[in-house]
Amino acid sequence: MSSTRHVTVAVVGGGQAGLSTSWYLTRAGVDHVVLEAATAAHEWADTRWDSFTLVTPNWHCRLPGYAYDGPDPDGFMTRDEVVAWLGGYAATFGPPLVEHTRVTSLVERDGGGFVLTTLGPGPDGEVTWEAEHVVVATGGYHLPIVPPWAVALDPAVTQLHSADYERPDQLPDGAVLVVGSGQSGAQIAEDLHLAGRRVHLALGDAPRVARTYRGRDCMTWLADMGLYDTAVAQYPGGLAAREKTNHYVTGRDGGRDIDLRAFARDGMRLHGLLDGLVEPGGSTVTFRPTLAAALDAADATYNSICGDIDRWIDQQGIAAPPPSRYEPVWTPGEEPRELDLAAAGVTSVVWAIGYRPDYRWVGVGVFDGNGRPTHTRGVTSVPGLYVLGLPWLHTWGSGRFHGIARDAEHLAACITGRVRTGVTVG
Repeated sequence: MSSTRHVTVAVVGGGQAGLSTSWYLTRAGVDHVVLEAATAAHEWADTRWDSFTLVTPNWHCRLPGYAYDGPDPDGFMTRDEVVAWLGGYAATFGPPLVEHTRVTSLVERDGGGFVLTTLGPGPDGEVTWEAEHVVVATGGYHLPIVPPWAVALDPAVTQLHSADYERPDQLPDGAVLVVGSGQSGAQIAEDLHLAGRRVHLALGDAPRVARTYRGRDCMTWLADMGLYDTAVAQYPGGLAAREKTNHYVTGRDGGRDIDLRAFARDGMRLHGLLDGLVEPGGSTVTFRPTLAAALDAADATYNSICGDIDRWIDQQGIAAPPPSRYEPVWTPGEEPRELDLAAAGVTSVVWAIGYRPDYRWVGVGVFDGNGRPTHTRGVTSVPGLYVLGLPWLHTWGSGRFHGIARDAEHLAACITGRVRTGVTVG
């Protein structure tokens, strides 16, 4: 049975972005609803592996009216600790949260505002919501990316995406090929390597960063330097920064570098960019000869960041341990262009090559040719429609706990009329 409800603001998504928006709207006394397809912040429990930890220090974990206050601000919460921490947020202000309710359609309403169609449990079933403003806070990681030729890989090889990876013993016995060297790929490769599995890792172009440098966590240095507060338009490369892969590092066991060269020295097999499959139904894959260049580029970024920190320390007159630079502990020889997975004993492939957005339910024309919403600091060209929780929405901190509150406050202020919203969309 269909019914229609009216609300001033509809927030789509009950993760940290949606709840942060709700906090500001609640404080301002704005009538709103938070529509969540599953349960609040469920992604942290559903799409992180068992040994997952944050890669940013715990002190970064701060939402409006709610911040990490545990005993280890410079440590890194595990997946379960993050789930517990986030799980306590909603109770602090009582958001109008409607869970297990999926938004299936969002269109503009004649005369202004929007119409949302939702599907939820119980006798109400399909519900129509009319809202003057909508905040799309579903993030940008919706559909796991797997190359189209993956379906033609020998069916004897188990395949799963990093979103579905949980632990090493989830996979069949044998070696594992991990594809992708971003944060998820590098950490999953490490998880398997530490469990004693033979690992092959196909590298992309992800950069890396030191965990600690000159006596402090690098991300704490970068926060002091204002890197997380620099607007994307002022960042080198401008809006192209939104396409960059995050640096790989880990918070595991108290935090440390991820050094792929050290893994290779200790038995992990590194490869260049995975290129394709030799023949349908087969198990031989091909690689581009990009391994050495990828390792060199990642190390160059590592050392460049250390150099930036050095300059900051000098400028501020900070007493700190002396500077240093990473020196390679292993270098590749001739790069193999093919790998027969069956012959190498590889029984599983873990795809860690990212996600693509899926806004097919949004029937409002605010998207670019890649299906990403166009906006300036979350404000789209359609009056009343906003996006939140995207990487580099406004700053490097936008896609992290570090910057969510500021972004949510800005959009809430736009909604309540305290900020002029007639901006140029870019």
